[in-house]
Amino acid sequence: MTKFMPEPYKIKSVEPLTILNRKQRKESIEKAGYNTFLLDSKDIYIDLLTDSGTNAMSDRQWAGIMMGDEAYAGSRNFYHLQDTVLELFGFNHIVPTHQGRGAENLLSTICIQPGDYVPGNMYFTTTRYHQEVNGGIFRDVICSEAHEPDKNDVPFKGDIDLNKLQALIDEVGAEKIAYICVAVTVNLAGGQPVSMKNMKDVYALAQKHNILVMFDATRCVENACFIKEREEGYEDKSIKEIVLEMFSYGDGCTMSGKKDCLTNIGGFLCMNDDDLFERAKELVVVYEGMPSYGGMAGRDMEAMAIGLRESMDYNYISHRLSQVRFLGEMLIEAGVPVVKPIGGHAVFLDAKAFLDHIPQTQFPAQALAAAIYLESGVRTMERGIVSAGRDSEGNHHVPKLELVRITIPRRVYTYSHLEYVAEGVIALYKKRKQIKPLKFVYEPRMLRFFTSRFEEI
Repeated sequence: MTKFMPEPYKIKSVEPLTILNRKQRKESIEKAGYNTFLLDSKDIYIDLLTDSGTNAMSDRQWAGIMMGDEAYAGSRNFYHLQDTVLELFGFNHIVPTHQGRGAENLLSTICIQPGDYVPGNMYFTTTRYHQEVNGGIFRDVICSEAHEPDKNDVPFKGDIDLNKLQALIDEVGAEKIAYICVAVTVNLAGGQPVSMKNMKDVYALAQKHNILVMFDATRCVENACFIKEREEGYEDKSIKEIVLEMFSYGDGCTMSGKKDCLTNIGGFLCMNDDDLFERAKELVVVYEGMPSYGGMAGRDMEAMAIGLRESMDYNYISHRLSQVRFLGEMLIEAGVPVVKPIGGHAVFLDAKAFLDHIPQTQFPAQALAAAIYLESGVRTMERGIVSAGRDSEGNHHVPKLELVRITIPRRVYTYSHLEYVAEGVIALYKKRKQIKPLKFVYEPRMLRFFTSRFEEI
C-alpha cells in the first residue's frame, strides 16, 4: 500500500521541461536581480512560484473553452458562472472581475472610508494594499499560534482570536470597522485553515455589532477539505456541503478563480447586500468591464464554472492536500525547518531558522528562494520582510514569519517532481552557511516583491 494516493487523473497532453546547467542558472538569477519573479519561464525546470493561474485544466474545461459566448453583454457563459457560484457559495449576487485583486479593489473602494479599520486573520499583500490605498488600517487578529512556525499541535492556525477582535471593536468602535476579512485558508500563515466553529463565532460577534464579514475565498475548497479531515462532525459531509455552510457565516467574498476554480485567469466579488451590489456593478464598469463579464472572456467564465464544480470532488482535493503533505514530510524527516502543520497549497520553509546567520533586514527568505533556484532550477517565492513592504513612514514592516513558499500548482506535477524538489532543498540545507545575504539595488514604492532587484552582500 502506497503512503499517498496516486494522481486521480491521467495525462492527455504534455509540455516538455528542460533544465539549465548551474552556470546558466547563476547567470539567470543574477540577471533577475535575485528576484525569482523576474526569472524567465523558459529558464525554470519546476515552477513552484505560485498556484495562481498555473492550474492544468480538465478535458471538460477545454471543451467549455470552445463554447465561449463572446458577446459584449449578457453572455450565456456569465449566466452559467452566476448560477454555479450562487448554488455553491450561497450568496445573492456576483460581479465577475479579471482576477482576485480586481474584486479586492471593488470591495475596498465601496466599503472603506479613510480611517476605517479592517481586521483580518493575517494580511495578504494585494489585499492589504487595496485596503490601505483606500484609507483603511489593517489590524491582524489571527490567533497567536499562527506566528509560531514550529507549533504543530494546532489544527486550525488560521482561526481569528475573538478576544483580539473584540478588543479592536472596544478600542475604535464598531462603526469604524469597514468589514472583517476572513481568509480561508490563510496564505501567509502557511496555508493554514479556519475551523467552521471559528467562522460561526466570528459571524455571531459581527452580527451583534452590525459589522460585515467578507471572506477571501480564494482557497475555500482546500479549507473545506481540512474541516472534513480535522473537525468533528464534518467527516461525513461532502466538500460542497461544507463550502456552503462556511459561506453561510458571511456577507460576501472576494475570489481569485486562478486557484480553487482551476482556471488560469478570472475572479469575482460576491455579496448579499443589494445596495453594495449596485455600487459594485457601477464600479466594475469603470475598472474592469460590463457587469456580465468584468474583465473575463466568455470562454474563461465557462471554464471557471466547470472548474469550480470539479474542485468540489473529494478525490481531487484530498489528493492535492496529500501532494503538499508528501513534500512537507520529506523535508521534515530531513530536519529542514518548515511551517507546521503542513498547509493546503504550499510548503513554507522557515527562512529564519534555515539561514540563522542572515538577519531579517538582509532578506534571508529572498536569498533562500534565489539559492533554491541556483541549486536545482526550481522556482519558489519569498514571503517575508520583502513581501511585507514598508509603513507610511518608510520603515520595513517586520513580520514574525520569514518564509519561502514552495507552491504546488493544481494537477500539474507528480510525486516524482516533488521528490526532486525535496532533494534539492535538503542538499542546500546541508550547505546553507554558504548562502549570502542580500541588499536592494532597486525597490519600487508598492508591492515591491514583484519587481525589486537585489545583489549579494
